[in-house]
Amino acid sequence: MSTPSGWEGILDEDEAILWQGRPDGKVDFRLVHVFTGLFGLAFAGFALFWMVMASQAGGFLWMFGLIHFFVGLAIGIGPPFLSAWTRRHTWYTLTDRRAFIATALPLRGRRLKSYPIDDDTVLDYRAGDPATVYFAHEMRRTKNGSRRHDIGFERIADGQEVYGMMRQVQRGRAKGADTA
Repeated sequence: MSTPSGWEGILDEDEAILWQGRPDGKVDFRLVHVFTGLFGLAFAGFALFWMVMASQAGGFLWMFGLIHFFVGLAIGIGPPFLSAWTRRHTWYTLTDRRAFIATALPLRGRRLKSYPIDDDTVLDYRAGDPATVYFAHEMRRTKNGSRRHDIGFERIADGQEVYGMMRQVQRGRAKGADTA
């Protein structure tokens, strides 16, 4: 079995790619975006009000409100667009042993992370159009402690099929077939 081009030194000698895909890059509005959106727009609205009032006094003091205005807009409308933009720069690969998530983001550079898929891996299939399969998590620090961040193949068109392949990998019955 030969290693596909670009995967030399990454895959184990007898490891085979089963599936490759990309997440859906569409903008996805969720309930959490409504609350952050309202807060951000209220923040921007207050900054705009402050700038108008400060401009009536004359001078350039009103310009100090610009940073608050744009921060408010970023908080208000940024999250769904940033999430979609990040997904457009993400690639997924499933082998007969591991799941890979590759990203190529400006300022962060190219990253490739792998996660073992074995009988101890908890698979979380979330049906939908598109579907998501979570297979790992990490704890991220927050100012008040930490929170769990789920990791997986998010918003993929063939989620049920990929979930089935991952179950086969867990059972040790996956057959190497590149279906990219």
